[in-house]
Amino acid sequence: MREQLIQKIKEAGVVGAGGAGFPTHVKVAANAQSVVVNGAECEPLLRVDQQLMDVKADKMIRGLVAVMNTTGATEGIIALKSKYKRAIASLEKEIVGKPIRINILGDFYPAGDEHLTVYESTGRLVPQGGIPLKVECVVNNVETLINIADAVDGKPVTDTYLTITGEVPNPITIRLPIGTSVIEALKIAGQTNLEGKKVIEGGPMMGKTIEDLNQPITKTTKGLMVLFENHPLIKKRTLPFEKIAKQAQVSCIQCRFCTDLCPRYLLGHRIEPHKIMRTIKHLQGQEETMKMALACSECGVCEQYACIMGLSPRAVNSKIKQELSKLGVKPDAPPTDQKANPMQVHRKVPVKRLISRLELKSYDVSAPLTETEYSVNRVEIRLRQHVGAPSQAIVKVGQQVQKGDLIAVTPDKALGANIHASISGVIKEITDSIIISSMEGSDK
Repeated sequence: MREQLIQKIKEAGVVGAGGAGFPTHVKVAANAQSVVVNGAECEPLLRVDQQLMDVKADKMIRGLVAVMNTTGATEGIIALKSKYKRAIASLEKEIVGKPIRINILGDFYPAGDEHLTVYESTGRLVPQGGIPLKVECVVNNVETLINIADAVDGKPVTDTYLTITGEVPNPITIRLPIGTSVIEALKIAGQTNLEGKKVIEGGPMMGKTIEDLNQPITKTTKGLMVLFENHPLIKKRTLPFEKIAKQAQVSCIQCRFCTDLCPRYLLGHRIEPHKIMRTIKHLQGQEETMKMALACSECGVCEQYACIMGLSPRAVNSKIKQELSKLGVKPDAPPTDQKANPMQVHRKVPVKRLISRLELKSYDVSAPLTETEYSVNRVEIRLRQHVGAPSQAIVKVGQQVQKGDLIAVTPDKALGANIHASISGVIKEITDSIIISSMEGSDK
């Protein structure tokens, strides 16, 4: 039974829907004591998980039970924020008589960080650089569990839910075929004029600006945010690193607010961003301090909330991580005496205040979920949209496929995930993506 469940999840191409896209069949094949549902919706303004937990509570719980069965877990924990009242009410009905409990979190950022979610839900500290399995936990995103329930029923992953918000006429949360272009998705929210605007994929804290609006959404796309080019978030994201480094050299006053509010530092990780910023001035002899950057989760608290000088410790950490990786430098072993800072409970960043700091209050509005089936004539399905090796196409140009057909598989003995057709149509091109045009749009 256990192996059958894992095989169904693998065949369906389920990956982590709320993060980097780690293949789920590998994660659930482990043994664990607890399965934690990450329902905190880490990024401000995204609305996917909180609404899915309400309208698809039964399916999410079925997915959770399936993971508990495969991992041998004795408890399921649903971590979500107290403000998700409708979701809490729906879930309470579904968990009656099951070894599952709801863990209420405050409205703070980054509540959805895996290390924080595990600590807040179980009191266990995931070791620096480690994964939740190190403390006998498996963490799954809400949509991932829904996809697992579908996989058990023989339905592969062909669509993804995402919130479209920001400078759009109709903020909305929708389900779209994987491979739909960003620009087509924005049209559904009523945004057709993108002159003087930029789009962030993901949320305002950790999302990336999109240069090509024809790029496709993937299994891990959870949000699209439209902002004007002169918005502070966009200006900070497009600042050249040379200028970021120069500002750090000239303006950092070593106040250590970036360290005192760093979520990973507060969990006992060996990282002190203010000291890393100091290395920009004095590179020689600072190798051990620079290695602290490898512990950075790039959550953005330091640059978007903590720094009173408007500097970017996150960007500095990210650059140092890239350079150390090129040199083959590995992280140090986690601290043997790792423990949470006594001030951790008092230094959580309130989401409402964060939204205000980000100058996004006008966009903090409802983005209602709709299950409307949107007609898409063309999709570009990337062969790498998950952790591991890119999938290998098993179809040919000119071949007709139906929605749900297997079109790419994981290479032999590699980490990866299967990929399925998200619309019915004809294979038009195969490169590092598979392009499918529907019969109506096959001549386009």
